[in-house]
Amino acid sequence: MAASASLNVLVERRDHVARLVINRPPLNILDIPTLGEMRAALDAALGDSDVRLVEFTGAGEKAFSVGTDIRDHVPGRAPDMLREFHALIRAVLALRWPSVAIVRGHSLGGGMELALACDFILAAQSARFAQPEINVGAFPPVAAVLLPRIIPEKKALELILTGEPISADEAFRLGLVNRVASDDALDDEARKFSDILLAKSSDILTLARRTTRLGSLQAFESALRETERIYLEELLPTEDAKEGIQAFLDKRPARWRN
Repeated sequence: MAASASLNVLVERRDHVARLVINRPPLNILDIPTLGEMRAALDAALGDSDVRLVEFTGAGEKAFSVGTDIRDHVPGRAPDMLREFHALIRAVLALRWPSVAIVRGHSLGGGMELALACDFILAAQSARFAQPEINVGAFPPVAAVLLPRIIPEKKALELILTGEPISADEAFRLGLVNRVASDDALDDEARKFSDILLAKSSDILTLARRTTRLGSLQAFESALRETERIYLEELLPTEDAKEGIQAFLDKRPARWRN
């Protein structure tokens, strides 16, 4: 693959595929500058008339991404973080071309939400998925809207309200993941999968994707706006939200008021 680089995001090109690599190993944390670079890289890929498929992955073997920077969740920075992150999610959902998340290692919080926004998820055996925001006094707005549309609602509630992780195999059984491969074989599996899509008529593929996504995207947008409001206006002012973030930063157990 040919590659171009920015500080936090690599763009690799192969044939008609643009692969965006979160380049902040080992955890590939999505801080505010990285989110901006992801948007810019995505916009550049979309401006390339030769691109017909977009892939997302993380550098290294430890994590696809463990999500947004916990320091960006404090009240003074959370609105900017949420705006940047949700702009990225909206851009992924609005892509003309199919999108594929290629997941090794941990896919947590906002990292899992980014994978959820993609049309397909291909996972290595090492992959672990979780929405642990509840443990730091928060909830995942994107997952709260998308996850019950992908897997059974009761399992979605379990993941969001317990914060417990699931394996790649369990994610596959739930319908969250499309394919599971060994870590060594994941890139070959991704190439085979992309070749299947690229062999189709690009015009028909984009129309089929758009219409299949139509109903869920319309519902997603209205639900996400209300979820954003709840997060900013009702969650962030609570004492437990402040305590959860501070306890994480202090590396101590949270002392919940309620």
